[in-house]
Amino acid sequence: MRLDKLLANSGFGSRTEVKQLLKTGAVTVNDVRKKEAKFQVNENTDRIEVHGESVHYEEFIYLMLNKPPGVVSATEDNWDETVIDLLEPQDRAKKVFPVGRLDKDTEGLLLITNDGVLAHDLLSPKKHVDKTYFAEIEGIVTNEDIAIFQEGVTISDNYTCKPATLVILKAENGASEIEITIQEGKFHQVKRMFEAVDKKVIYLKRLKMGPIMLDEALELGEYRALEDEELDQLMNAER
Repeated sequence: MRLDKLLANSGFGSRTEVKQLLKTGAVTVNDVRKKEAKFQVNENTDRIEVHGESVHYEEFIYLMLNKPPGVVSATEDNWDETVIDLLEPQDRAKKVFPVGRLDKDTEGLLLITNDGVLAHDLLSPKKHVDKTYFAEIEGIVTNEDIAIFQEGVTISDNYTCKPATLVILKAENGASEIEITIQEGKFHQVKRMFEAVDKKVIYLKRLKMGPIMLDEALELGEYRALEDEELDQLMNAER
């Protein structure tokens, strides 16, 4: 790998900024000062330092974000703040992207990575990856709704959803709280499913994707790297 690419991918700036850094003589490879941007390094065996500090290169990163409402699940947007805008520069430098999407007004668990293979596995309809949400509903959710969702509710474009598991947590005074687990990610799917049974979602939060649970210690807009155990669970489940 080129030295400038490794440094750029490790959060030391753009390729142009990294080239300027190299010109200052701040970078060493195996204790030898290197100024050539195209110098080839082995990220697994070479010892690379910037200003005497070791550079620990990671090809892939895996982040858990507690997405706030009002932020779009995209890498860039001309109008709205994106989930990538919430990340630190060194993480954005890894060319990461959200795994799937949450609607702009939906909050909760969103995985962010630069591992395209894993993202494909998590999003592939063939993998049947569960996604669990908590929702507040305008209207009383009933056992009949549970049965309809389990059978496969037909939404507005005449698409019949895969069977979904619906759990009623509370239903009183004209409103309900539920958890729902689906295996798809159609546009506004959960909202459209409840519209199909004459109810309205007024709050939606994703709690789980595959084996990964949202860390409730994360405030809205905060994120962290997946722990080794979480990453192992994810890899073992989807590959």
